[in-house]
Amino acid sequence: MKNTRVLAVVQARIASTRLPGKALLPLAGKPILTHVLERALNIPSVDRVVLAVPEGDENTLLFDEVKHLGVSFFQGSEHDVLDRFFRAAEKFGGDFIARITADNPFTDSEYANETILKAIAGNFDLCAPEGLPLGCAIEVLSRAALSRAHREGTSPHQREHVSPYIKERPDIFSIMRFPVDIDPRYASVRLTVDTEEDYRLAAALYSELYRGEQFPLKKTLSFLDAHPELMEINNNIHQRPMTHSSFRNSR
Repeated sequence: MKNTRVLAVVQARIASTRLPGKALLPLAGKPILTHVLERALNIPSVDRVVLAVPEGDENTLLFDEVKHLGVSFFQGSEHDVLDRFFRAAEKFGGDFIARITADNPFTDSEYANETILKAIAGNFDLCAPEGLPLGCAIEVLSRAALSRAHREGTSPHQREHVSPYIKERPDIFSIMRFPVDIDPRYASVRLTVDTEEDYRLAAALYSELYRGEQFPLKKTLSFLDAHPELMEINNNIHQRPMTHSSFRNSR
């Protein structure tokens, strides 16, 4: 689609039940949120990146930490994340919106770009990869689908998790899920940061792999192949419900 604009919305908040303040925890000397935003900015097909946080001064601190990156900033509802996401898109525009969460510092720009390009080429309402480790996927939504979900999605889980209304209505939305070229055994690996154990693994990986530039997911997985004991750090963590296609929801 010619002249298609893509907005990446990164959801973040200071409060976190399992690991408070995790967005600002350091990985290789930079806050987790900084790494997530830098990875979003590095997606070739993204025209603009927005940090969308709940209202309140404590969440303004998040933007203060990363405003040097040149990202846009939006504050909205804490619990109605769909409304926050929708209003951010309304303010900053975009024909397609890539949803990224702030607890995913291993988001891979190559797979993210592939997802966006597939969404645009097929004019899908929702496009997402399947088979990536938990914490590495993104969702790409059409502006029209997001608007309809915001208008018609009324149940609590549809408001809190942005895309359930779309996923639950394949009769009215075009949904594309595509497999990635990664060994299926990696789908169970946790590369999100939701608990102290997750953070310890992320810190260990960034300490070994980060040298001032982003490193691809395939390099991360190769390193874990060579050091399988690292995966024992968080392999006993049980993922909370309301995730799909290895996608976390950091509100």
